Amino acid sequence: MSERMRLGLVGAGAIAGAYVDAIAAGKSAELVAVADTNAEAANAMAEKAGCVAFPSHLALAESGLCDAVIVTTPPSTHEQVAVDLLSAKLPVLCEKPLSVDLKSAFNMTRAATENGVLLSMASKFRFCDDVVQVHDMLKAGEIGTPTQLDNVFTGVVDMTKRWNSDPELSGGGVLIDNGTHSVDIVRYLLGSITEVQAIAGPRMQQMLVEDSVTLMARTEDGKQARIETSWSVHKDLPWFIAIYGTEGSIEIGWKGSRIRRGRTGAWENFGTGYDKVASFKRQIDHFVGVLQGGDYMLPDAHDALSSVLVIQAAYRSMTRGAWTRVEHWPRPANVPVAVQVS
Repeated sequence: MSERMRLGLVGAGAIAGAYVDAIAAGKSAELVAVADTNAEAANAMAEKAGCVAFPSHLALAESGLCDAVIVTTPPSTHEQVAVDLLSAKLPVLCEKPLSVDLKSAFNMTRAATENGVLLSMASKFRFCDDVVQVHDMLKAGEIGTPTQLDNVFTGVVDMTKRWNSDPELSGGGVLIDNGTHSVDIVRYLLGSITEVQAIAGPRMQQMLVEDSVTLMARTEDGKQARIETSWSVHKDLPWFIAIYGTEGSIEIGWKGSRIRRGRTGAWENFGTGYDKVASFKRQIDHFVGVLQGGDYMLPDAHDALSSVLVIQAAYRSMTRGAWTRVEHWPRPANVPVAVQVS
């Protein structure tokens, strides 16, 4: 393995461009290969990045050029692509959502376990500097015990012509797309989610999937979260995460964050807000760091599977119109890279 880890990229769409920029901005890895079934897209991205293009993920895996691979293809393809790469002993950082259903998620985590290689789901907001800082603040008890979290990911985006609105490719609408980020944020800051209720808003775009959802969640120790996510409504708020504790509040904002110690204390500013490239760069650095033996806060296959379990419970809740329990798969002992599935 070279001093800089050799990364491959499967998928040459829009999100892949963010990874190209983030890898180029960092020092821990270099992009050596891009694969896509669209040869024109693969060649264009490879030319821009100064690396080799391949017509498929299998050809990339067989080349022997890569130490690990980032998967940025549509969700319906994640299972086959990831299982093939993991079976070739290549660690995988897979874009969210991990998969379109539980069966696919189980197959992916099983492949990681059986081959003894790392499978991680991309979760860029875990690697936002302000979110990381707040995680440490909560552990230090700076606002007492956190009791509630609000998360708002909304914006007006025409999704009617994008693959995200095709349930065959995406597995659902805004809930599985934006909501996967939200679920991971709640799990990261508050803990495991045990129960959810999801309510779809009036559909404003002509699509086969939901374009607005309110998701409420409860953690195993009684904390509560309210998530609002939409492709059709824009709530012009300066923050995207607000956390309320017994001894204060925190708001994580797009351009900066703030904390109020005590219920009526003055707000104190901190942080620099959300930087997409910096978050992607930090995520890649952590992925590489884990593979090189470091102790990093990287979501592993169990975290990814847990996210899928929550989202699938939310879809069941939306159908039933009621609170729904989230299935629980305990993290197995001595299996750091994936959950064992019987």
